Amino acid sequence: MSPAPTSAASSDPTAAGLRAQILVEALPYIRRFRGQTIVVKYGGNAMTDPSLSQKFAEDVVLMHSVGIHVVVVHGGGPQIGDLLKRLGITSEFRDGLRVTDAATLDVARMVLEGKVSREIVSAINVHGPHAVGLSGADAGLIRAHPRDPELGFVGDVESVNPHIIERLLAEEFIPVISTIGADGTGQAYNINADTVATAIAQAMHAEKLLYLTDVDGLLADVDDPTSLIRSITVPDVHAMMASGALSGGMIPKAQACIDAVEAGVQSVHMINGTIAHVLLLELFTDEGVGTMITSGDAAAHAMLGGAPTSLAKEHP
Repeated sequence: MSPAPTSAASSDPTAAGLRAQILVEALPYIRRFRGQTIVVKYGGNAMTDPSLSQKFAEDVVLMHSVGIHVVVVHGGGPQIGDLLKRLGITSEFRDGLRVTDAATLDVARMVLEGKVSREIVSAINVHGPHAVGLSGADAGLIRAHPRDPELGFVGDVESVNPHIIERLLAEEFIPVISTIGADGTGQAYNINADTVATAIAQAMHAEKLLYLTDVDGLLADVDDPTSLIRSITVPDVHAMMASGALSGGMIPKAQACIDAVEAGVQSVHMINGTIAHVLLLELFTDEGVGTMITSGDAAAHAMLGGAPTSLAKEHP
């Protein structure tokens, strides 16, 4: 019997050398983050594109396999809106937030806990029995209170009890958390996913929090997509906001990153979830593909708009 044929790529020493170089470049980061907790806020187009969802699951499993404690927090605003529309329920928004009555809350829970969470868990578990889905209302994980009576059952995080997450991580599971919280009476609230991700990262003393968005990160020049800022500190982000360099939808994204760093997360990354394998590219390569935000006390960071160094990437 003749041996199985090999592809041209597999016999190409240049291609093989490039793959080896990528693995060698990743090694110090794997060592650096092994045993650390990294929270990933998952949303946007990365969640609705099946191909990107598959690659996201592969990234999470690889991170888990090399010893990183991965916690996934997900929203589902577009999916909630789609189901409300199909059910003939009209959505009302105030200051960008959906007014959530009892019927809307039921739909939100069905989508977040019953659909989106299950899809993420299933995609991860294709690679082994790794992921466990849970709601912030489970085991008292997220204690919530109403944000504004006029918004109905829209909540804010009052406190996070990380014990259930810690137990799942200790048993080598990947927690996948939907953003429903509950108050002391058991009343459920729908909470913004960025807010939940920040609160969980803080409670877990996370090394990193990665926000998957639909943008590449912060740009030094909004009109120049090549002006991506690889690494920046919170004071510099505040300066960009004050100068008007950040505007529109970038302001809440940047503010979410600032809030997380000021809450004690070592570094926060804004990355484009529409890039295939974006988690691996950001975590395990010298340059990364997004923007890393750290406190002003960070020991090392790249200059505004400048090329990062390996130290800048490794040390938040």
